[in-house]
Amino acid sequence: MIAAVAAGVAVAALAAHGTWHRNSWIFGPVLNRLPGPGQIASITFDDGPNPRATPLILDALKAENVRATFFVLGRHADRWPYLVRRMAEEGHQLGNHGYWHRKLHRKLPGYVREDLTRGADAIERASGVRPAVFRAPHGFRSPWVTAIASSLGQRTIGWSLGVWDSARPGAEEIVRRTLQGMRAGSILLLHDGDGYDADGDRLQTAQALPAIIQGLRSRGFRFETLPIA
Repeated sequence: MIAAVAAGVAVAALAAHGTWHRNSWIFGPVLNRLPGPGQIASITFDDGPNPRATPLILDALKAENVRATFFVLGRHADRWPYLVRRMAEEGHQLGNHGYWHRKLHRKLPGYVREDLTRGADAIERASGVRPAVFRAPHGFRSPWVTAIASSLGQRTIGWSLGVWDSARPGAEEIVRRTLQGMRAGSILLLHDGDGYDADGDRLQTAQALPAIIQGLRSRGFRFETLPIA
């Protein structure tokens, strides 16, 4: 009896880890840091595009000659396709964040496949590029999310450092948290859009970005996009 209870607790703990931890291996492989030596880092953005913040972010990246990865929401791509097209034209990597920004660990396989497919289709319509990487909203996954993404040709990506820029703590605080937390190989999570409000304010992230890039460069970091295999 005790062994059965212990086994049940262990299974529940593994399932919880697989669901809630953005880098958990329980439900399939997920990239959470860049491979290779040296002071490399990847800057990634979720939930965009956004008509106010995304152009400023793209301007900053262009001025600093940095390529980033944008995990685009399909419904936002349909609304502002010119911004997704600009991302691609300026050499940034496009990733799939689904269409609706639903928490996929609560959804059945049919819904997950439709959401990911519809998101990828919207990105491709806007930019001509089919995304090869995927990030689940909030990082939440179920036993089939990563497998479905893989079947669509998309590698599942987590992150090493999140700085809660979406809570709008102030541009200076976003910079401080980033510079304090970055390590060699880090994948940084920022937000150029709001998954629940298409017009949501992400201007603090845009304001923080130049200082983030310059601060990391002063510490010897260089920037890369995400490997797709």
